[in-house]
Amino acid sequence: MTQNDKEWLKRLCDMAVSSSLVDSSLYAKYDVKRGLRDISGKGVLAGLTQIGEVQAQTQVGDSTVPGPGRLIYRGIDINEIVQGFLAEGREGFEETCYLLLFGELPDSGELARFQRLLATNRALPENFVHDAILKLASRDVMNAMAQNVLALYVGDECADDISIENVLRQCIVLIATFPLLAAYSYQAYSYQYGNKSLVIHSPNPELPTAANFLHMLRHDSQYTPLEAQLLDLALVLHAEHGGGNNSSFTVHVVTSSGTDTYSAIAAAMGSLKGPRHGGANIKVVQMFEDLKKNVKDWEDDRQIEDYLLKLLNKEAFDRSGLIYGIGHAVYSVSDPRALILQDHVERLAAEKGLMDEMRLYEKVAKLAPEVIGHVRKMYKGVSANIDFYSGFLYRLLDIPTELFTPLFAMARIAGWSAHRIEELANAGKIIRPAYKSVAEMRHYVPLAERKK
Repeated sequence: MTQNDKEWLKRLCDMAVSSSLVDSSLYAKYDVKRGLRDISGKGVLAGLTQIGEVQAQTQVGDSTVPGPGRLIYRGIDINEIVQGFLAEGREGFEETCYLLLFGELPDSGELARFQRLLATNRALPENFVHDAILKLASRDVMNAMAQNVLALYVGDECADDISIENVLRQCIVLIATFPLLAAYSYQAYSYQYGNKSLVIHSPNPELPTAANFLHMLRHDSQYTPLEAQLLDLALVLHAEHGGGNNSSFTVHVVTSSGTDTYSAIAAAMGSLKGPRHGGANIKVVQMFEDLKKNVKDWEDDRQIEDYLLKLLNKEAFDRSGLIYGIGHAVYSVSDPRALILQDHVERLAAEKGLMDEMRLYEKVAKLAPEVIGHVRKMYKGVSANIDFYSGFLYRLLDIPTELFTPLFAMARIAGWSAHRIEELANAGKIIRPAYKSVAEMRHYVPLAERKK
């Protein structure tokens, strides 16, 4: 590309930006809820769902005030779900998938049957690993997975059938195969771009989802019961978060157009990949690595506060002005997922001899909201969210950062599937929100009369 071409493209880029900018005062003038949320963070009501609910307020008399966050799957509080399967010493992700898809908790017979159904579908088409995954290895595992989801369309003779029965079949296949797509896409990336040995383990039909993933990811297929239990817990906590989160809303929007399952799920993966959604836990881990280099005494609150102030002032880490893992679009007092994960991650940190680092995370979780409150005007409180601890958990599990967001997708495919079925079952109109044009009217100018 010549220097003139570069300068021309730069000028076109500047034109594209300047012609796209909207005067921020117009949003208030026309009462536009940017991000479909008002200034307090309350979302614009865009639909109804029976799948998941996120609560961040408590009723006190005639008023609603910020309260401890609650996450509810099909009417059941997430704390009850977690306490239930942990008390019985078993995994919970398969049970959670059943609950989200069918609206009821399975009995022991139904759960065993559903687990067998997933196991029998935990296989990819013949030559798929070689032709679709290894031959087309990507530098980004999320993009590779989305590409693989679309490739599965090719081998599905009923790919465009959007009857509930067929869509449910497709969703069960995707729930079952997402661990394979994640593990194998990473192995392909590691081999192609990291010059590492290529090891592909077939799934073990006797293992549940979390244990199977660790078996397929690790070259020696070894893991401890606690590692499998905590990864299973993370999958349960990430499986659903109401219809208003960006990727689940994407599923509703794309499904409403009448398109196929693979296209809807690939679109959701594109949404989840973003650092403001599923990619945030990677930023948390990277931020803490920078913090550990710059804070000499991890026990000194003042040193930690100074570093957090530098983050807010765009003087540290990525200069974004953010403390990653602190704050949420809905939760203010607490994120229930973070509280659950914090309690259990501590057990693994102790097992790995990393309690000093665990204490550092807890200190930042306590100090960050205070520092933010002193520096910025807040319309609602902030607290540690699930990304704050999930990245640390994945580090303790020796999971590469390239797989942090794919693990999120491996869990959220359950919620996405339920939301796709819900949109189809209600047969609503295509989702098409209104945008008001604020461009000035102009007249067409003949080509010969246009100025250079």
